[in-house]
Amino acid sequence: MSTIEKRGFDPNQVSFDQGVERIRLAADRLQFDQAEGVVTSKDAVAQRAQRLLTVSNVPGGFTKWQLPVLLTRPSQMFITVAEPGLQVGEHSHDEGDGIRFIASGSITFDDKELSSGDWMFIPAGTRYSFEVGEFGAVMCYCYCCCCAGALDLFPEQVVDPPPFVVGP
Repeated sequence: MSTIEKRGFDPNQVSFDQGVERIRLAADRLQFDQAEGVVTSKDAVAQRAQRLLTVSNVPGGFTKWQLPVLLTRPSQMFITVAEPGLQVGEHSHDEGDGIRFIASGSITFDDKELSSGDWMFIPAGTRYSFEVGEFGAVMCYCYCCCCAGALDLFPEQVVDPPPFVVGP
């Protein structure tokens, strides 16, 4: 009988702050600085972190680990459905960090194919681009910024929206 079966599943054993400290200690041990650039689940540091940040407090049949990154501000969540073969040009999210999870399909970033279950963390202000795979993609984003456009605001909220700029 496993420890979890003896004790029972209890997701309230460790505080939020203790979880944050666990991630910080792991990042220190891995010599990983999340502000240095985009990191994905395909990167070696993320795979080492997965082993280091495995969580034993889960019901039978589950495997769980913390990601080695933190969103340090309140965040907003989005779901995106992308058509096959689309190319998202180089851009950045200057207001805050973000993380993207691939729910289905795939995208290619920096010659790495990210598919269902993969993720990528994007530090604030980091420029990146990607291409959607041949079957499209469904993604969940969690950003410390709002990715909506000025035209998505209610008309009474729009005050001289900035022009949309393509490219650097």
